Amino acid sequence: MKKLLQSCLLLLMPLGVFAAGGMDLDSADYDLSDTKSLENGAYLYVQYCLGCHSTKYIRYLNLADDFGIKQQKILEKIAPEGAGIYDKMLTAMNGHDAKKWFGRQPPDLSLIARSRGADWLYSYLKGFYIDPARPLGVNNAIYPDVAMPNPLWKLQGKQKAVYKTVDGQEVITELVTEERGTMSAEEFDKSVNDIVNFLVYAGEPIQLERISMGKYVLFFILIFAVIAYLLKKEYWKDIH
Repeated sequence: MKKLLQSCLLLLMPLGVFAAGGMDLDSADYDLSDTKSLENGAYLYVQYCLGCHSTKYIRYLNLADDFGIKQQKILEKIAPEGAGIYDKMLTAMNGHDAKKWFGRQPPDLSLIARSRGADWLYSYLKGFYIDPARPLGVNNAIYPDVAMPNPLWKLQGKQKAVYKTVDGQEVITELVTEERGTMSAEEFDKSVNDIVNFLVYAGEPIQLERISMGKYVLFFILIFAVIAYLLKKEYWKDIH
């Protein structure tokens, strides 16, 4: 019975809490109310991710409206050259080239934060390390045998994995910097958090509005429950 309960609990746990290689997931420190973080995250996403990954459910107009930024600034500072304010955030890479270079077309990331979780994304983007055995020369501590290169390597630098033998198998215990990037560790962590913040926003742009509205909905339900209870007492008082 105990084993059955443990198995049920494991099934109920989200897949994002598990990390391969023996490393735990780091906690993402994102804030959807921080429009500066969202703006920087959108900028970094376009610069380093949009070349392969679309976010097809988001238009550049949405960024202007939701971040409180002028449309012209979005086109000048965030959107790629030639993009219009009503355009979707689509990659310029076609499916044929993607399959030729990577073996498959990189996935759309509109809902990646909802399917994987913010902590998984944060840990994944920081989890690349040098692996000469891989076709692209890198691997990932969170997603072993990853098929993509490290898009942020210029900012982060290069890392190598430290292994430890556990139950006869080598697992990664930590990643150490072998070559520094253009950012310090603190600056890179903030940049990754900003990208994660943007992807959480992309997964549900009205999340803050939903949470705010939810308070009023719960208040209405509470008031309605009280009225319904009093009405029930009044209706049944002569019968009882």
